[in-house]
Amino acid sequence: METYTIGQAARLLGVSVDTARRWADADRFPTRREGNRRIVDGPALASFCVEAAQDGGAGEEASYTSARNAFPGIVTGIRLGEVSAQVEVQAGPHRVVSLLTREAVEELGLEVGMRATARVKSTSVHIDRG
Repeated sequence: METYTIGQAARLLGVSVDTARRWADADRFPTRREGNRRIVDGPALASFCVEAAQDGGAGEEASYTSARNAFPGIVTGIRLGEVSAQVEVQAGPHRVVSLLTREAVEELGLEVGMRATARVKSTSVHIDRG
């Protein structure tokens, strides 16, 4: 399972580190300590990203851009069929859905809670890991 520091979580949420710390302190998403660092488990962050987007955004203007058509975010859902798959990425306030082969999802090792970048070209959405 992928984990994130509070700073990495803040970047994925499109907010400041201070805001992410305040949200963690208010129990909006769970964290744990590893030494001096606050750690967020990927699936918990993915759930919070979806909730924050449904509530009208993370509370501050997101810092994501469509420059070069890349949307960095976190995988929030994967539906596997026999041949095809659907992958959802929450990129700040944007939910991007990609239809791809099951084989591609397995080769990339995609899991809910991991970082991914959705790249859009024409009518196709490509998913990059990390």
